[in-house]
Amino acid sequence: MAIGAFVEGPAGGAGYNGRVTSFVVLSCIVAGSGGILFGYDLGISGGVTSMESFLKKFFPDVYHQMKGDSHVSNYCRFDSELLTVFTSSLYIAGLVATLFASSVTTKYGRRASILIGGSVFIAGSVFGGAAVNVYMLLINRILLGIGLGFTNQVPMYPNHIITCYSLN
Repeated sequence: MAIGAFVEGPAGGAGYNGRVTSFVVLSCIVAGSGGILFGYDLGISGGVTSMESFLKKFFPDVYHQMKGDSHVSNYCRFDSELLTVFTSSLYIAGLVATLFASSVTTKYGRRASILIGGSVFIAGSVFGGAAVNVYMLLINRILLGIGLGFTNQVPMYPNHIITCYSLN
């Protein structure tokens, strides 16, 4: 987990001419929101996969297994390969996308990677909101993973923006 703090350098920051402007603060908030959304997804996907209404609509086999035997442990109730694929597809897609995103960033720059990642993430959100079956949910999770993979591999972009604008 990344932790930020104000650290005073050996010369008290004498070599740094930058100012903390509203643009710098806004850039930091936007950069930090990527990590917040990733953590939010972790919490939501874990909670949603145990909701009865969600299971009844998208994973009826798991729902009937959950309702059928009350003496079975919770670990065995959610024993479904499709549910596992649903949960892990975002993270696997993010891992694979990060590997490709590094070459895109090298060739076209960080801004292009961020725009691609944001566009794919929005498309994934649309699929998630319009999902009527489990396959649309899988497409949703894969697109969200690709978007996260592209955007999370360029963490130095806000640093370049801040340095550029705060020195003016």
